[in-house]
Amino acid sequence: MIHYDLNCAEGHRFDGWFPSAAGFEAQRDAGLIACSICGTTQIDRALMAPNVSVARSDKGSVADTPLSPDQPSPLERLRKEIEANSDYVGLRFVDEARAMHEGRSEARAIHGEAKPAEAAALLQEGVPIAPLPFIPKRRQN
Repeated sequence: MIHYDLNCAEGHRFDGWFPSAAGFEAQRDAGLIACSICGTTQIDRALMAPNVSVARSDKGSVADTPLSPDQPSPLERLRKEIEANSDYVGLRFVDEARAMHEGRSEARAIHGEAKPAEAAALLQEGVPIAPLPFIPKRRQN
């Protein structure tokens, strides 16, 4: 398939895919290609930049380079940062977050566990919470 940028006689620009250059010309000459804006069948190819493939390097990308076993992953570093700077409240998370939001408890950084419906209810109440991209360490195998 060949991709062409096309122009109509009114100057509208659009694109089309064709099986070959000859296929485009045959469809155009038969009046099968029409501008979707004005409906004219006076269509021609527009000047377009060539689609040039870039050579691929044999070197892997940074993402392909495995981390050394001694180096923690970015997710593990995030986990350690959160665990070091907040209190784990476990299954009491919903009650603790709501109490802090309502002023019944001292505000502090917490993390814990909540069911999806409970988290949705907190968000509807305006309690600022966010899901964490990891499972608590004590719940991992």
